Amino acid sequence: MSRAGSHPSWGRIPVSAPARVVRPVTGRSPLPLPDDRPMLAYGNGRSYGDVVVNNDGTLIDTRSLDHFLAFDTDTGVLECEPSVLLADILRLAVPQGWFVPVTPGTQYVTVAGSIANDVHGKNHHVAGTFGRHVLDFDLASSDGTTRTCSPRDNVDLFAATVGGLGLTGLITRVRLQLKRVGGAFMDVDTHRFDNLRAFFELSTESEARYEYTVAWVDCSATGSKLGRGWFMRANHRPAMGQPNAAGPKPGPNFALTPPFSLMNPATLTPLNTLYFHRKRQRHFRAAQHYQPYFYPLDGIRNWNRAYGPAGFYQYQCVVPPGDAEASITELLGRIGASGQGSFLSVLKVFGDVPSPGMLSFPRPGTTLALDFPNRGESTRRLLDSLDEVVMAAGGAVYPAKDARMSAAAFQQYFPRWREFAGYVDPRFSSDFWLRVTGDTA
Repeated sequence: MSRAGSHPSWGRIPVSAPARVVRPVTGRSPLPLPDDRPMLAYGNGRSYGDVVVNNDGTLIDTRSLDHFLAFDTDTGVLECEPSVLLADILRLAVPQGWFVPVTPGTQYVTVAGSIANDVHGKNHHVAGTFGRHVLDFDLASSDGTTRTCSPRDNVDLFAATVGGLGLTGLITRVRLQLKRVGGAFMDVDTHRFDNLRAFFELSTESEARYEYTVAWVDCSATGSKLGRGWFMRANHRPAMGQPNAAGPKPGPNFALTPPFSLMNPATLTPLNTLYFHRKRQRHFRAAQHYQPYFYPLDGIRNWNRAYGPAGFYQYQCVVPPGDAEASITELLGRIGASGQGSFLSVLKVFGDVPSPGMLSFPRPGTTLALDFPNRGESTRRLLDSLDEVVMAAGGAVYPAKDARMSAAAFQQYFPRWREFAGYVDPRFSSDFWLRVTGDTA
């Protein structure tokens, strides 16, 4: 067995070693299973931490449940099985003038996974989370029943399942409302900014005029340059004047895992500096295909292998708007002082559109997402230190990207966790859930 184990998470921490993997061939009646091990669904494995890990339990590999069931090209209502990828939807829908209403930073996530983690995107300030655009879904329980859940039917179970980390049962069918667009291209406006204050000024200026906003931050910068980076804002391009709709060609592939992390102290500062100075212009505009704008990392296949056999920790937090600048300054300062920078550092301001799930992560404030090579205890100490800042600010850390937060931290971040626990299917569990509840829920 490789270090990542069977059916690993994207960060490959911890090792995944399920006792059994089953692959249902139909979504009509996949449960119950003929043993008493705890169960957990596994889609395309793009969650970073242990929300998809069920060691010594049963993993339900749903990748074969990937069929479209219906698509109304007049209304944009799509019906599909749980493991249809967002990439599959985009290939079908964009040529017909429709787009996914909310998308994370990869198109290779399943629809059910997008619900279970209530994913968010660059347009949170306008559209909220993925769960807000789900019309209904069918949820199979371990007792053999299947319920249709929506904002009108089985409302509490709907709220528990959206953002519920796959613990309430197995999603077998989804209806989703897509959004109308002019085509495959975006109007992208890019600005280089010199410090954190400039980021917040650009973000405030952009919210009313741009549907999508996001920034890359140089985590190696310190002093007056702390928080410098590139701000990228965009809208869908109108139907008239669309360039050729062909997407970019497949990029390079990490076919093998290198023996050590290519992201290390010797490479991170030069990489950050080079990226910050990648263009002479401080401001430029361009028509850009949606793929490189929304999914820049998808252009490098198996990029997670660049972190070597030890894997990496993803850390994404949100801090409230009242003292967001001070909190992000403290977070970046601690990262810089640790010598454990991140190249994949993303900064974004969430809006006040309410999330529908009991355990949904997005809330008003500023969110910072980073990747850290796994250097063992020193990395975990750094992340615990970042938790101190987030907890003091009254923020939260994203479970879908976590592999190490404490039970105390989780329970502070998500005060409705005990209410949610009442909707957890008694046969479903994960390493994450056991860790953050102490198996007491």
